[in-house]
Amino acid sequence: SLVFQAVFNLLIPDHSADAFSPPRLGSQGPWDALVEQLLGGLGRWDAEHFLFIAERGYLLEHNCAFLPLFPLSLRALACLWPPQLQPRSRLLLSATVLNSLLSVLAAAALYELGRVVLRRRGEAFLAALLFSLSPAGVFMAAAYSESMFAFLAFSAMWQLEKGQSWLSGLLFSLASGARANGLINAGFFLYSHGKRFALQLQGGSVSVRKLPPMWQQVLSLASSAALMCAGISLPFALFQYYAYVRFCGPGTGLDQTIPEPLLQLAQDKGYRVAGVDGPKPPWCSQRFPVVYSYVQDTYWNVGFLRYFELRQIPNFLLALPVTLLGSWAAWTYVSTNPRHCLTLGLERGKKGKPRDGFCGPAAFVYVVHATALLAFGFSCMHVQVLTRFLGSSSPILYWFPAHLLQEHEPLLRSAGTDNPTSGKPLGKSPSSCGKETPDNLVVRLLLNWRLLTPLSKSLLGFFLCYWLLGLILHCNFFPWT
Repeated sequence: SLVFQAVFNLLIPDHSADAFSPPRLGSQGPWDALVEQLLGGLGRWDAEHFLFIAERGYLLEHNCAFLPLFPLSLRALACLWPPQLQPRSRLLLSATVLNSLLSVLAAAALYELGRVVLRRRGEAFLAALLFSLSPAGVFMAAAYSESMFAFLAFSAMWQLEKGQSWLSGLLFSLASGARANGLINAGFFLYSHGKRFALQLQGGSVSVRKLPPMWQQVLSLASSAALMCAGISLPFALFQYYAYVRFCGPGTGLDQTIPEPLLQLAQDKGYRVAGVDGPKPPWCSQRFPVVYSYVQDTYWNVGFLRYFELRQIPNFLLALPVTLLGSWAAWTYVSTNPRHCLTLGLERGKKGKPRDGFCGPAAFVYVVHATALLAFGFSCMHVQVLTRFLGSSSPILYWFPAHLLQEHEPLLRSAGTDNPTSGKPLGKSPSSCGKETPDNLVVRLLLNWRLLTPLSKSLLGFFLCYWLLGLILHCNFFPWT
């Protein structure tokens, strides 16, 4: 991804986009020019906001749509680079290193989560490989918070499946400091506690007499769930308070001098600047002043069905593949497990080994989570962002294609045997030490493209095309997801 974006950014002229583009202040040295040539494609669109926040803080009101954990991390890492570089160059280098590391860790966390939930090691491994070729791949590499959020969310889900509630809560809390949709992850805790309580009531090996009284169980469940939800919501709530003090407090001042070019940009674009005298923003007088929703509404026109316009048809077409894939995943799961879905997975299952894989009972809450994100994103957000919205938040976007490939691709069903047509084995390959190592099945499938079924070509084509088009278009300021 890093090599391709550098090549595409060098060969293709940047599009003149109407996007946030703060003026470059200070003289650019030869090393700054080199960093910009090699990594400039990672600083497009919303990345400009993250880099600006990391350098100057929340100076402009509309920057408050971007939560602080990622820019704070960039600022902390920027001190590792030579001070001769301009701040933007140091921040770009920090974003590249940080997201390269976090995207690998996110793939590893997704693999471990898949092993626990799917209970099929091969399917979990294939899903992790698909994550590495994610249709949202450009956003995993660029100076966006997607890689950080994916790592924190997938790790938190994994720890919760292992029973590590407090560590999971901490990771979910950090995730809500990186992206606002991290708040919905509190549903995993609520479901986990509710399911444990429901199964306990249905009896089992423990005698009912040994259980605490009902009111104690309910009180314990409610207090634990409320505490965890409050902890997950705390970073988001603290940031709203910070923004209120920053933009609404009486006599709010700044500990920095605002350069004249920035003030001129704010005046030209209508950006509200912190610490500048003038009327208070309208959201300051709300009963619960939340700057995030105000900025989304005012600056980006985000709201229920607001994007349903004829001129947005191209953006709906961009979101069509991930919409169809998410809807297909939900339908497949519901049609396979109708009773389990009707009882919300709270009914004690029959004795015997439960179904493994994507259609197993353990995947229910993840399907619900993905479907809720899909419905909300399709109806209330700029629909083209659905690909990266789901790609960094839901394991289902990778588990379901892995399930389809495992179930319907003959080359995978014959893994471990030689393919007489191509001569390329699809199972394991010998390493330099003479031992067999796990094969990269995605690469093998791509090398055997002509032998694939139409379904496999469609799935891999979606992942590969969106990964590659994202690097070409996004890195040159063309509209993308």
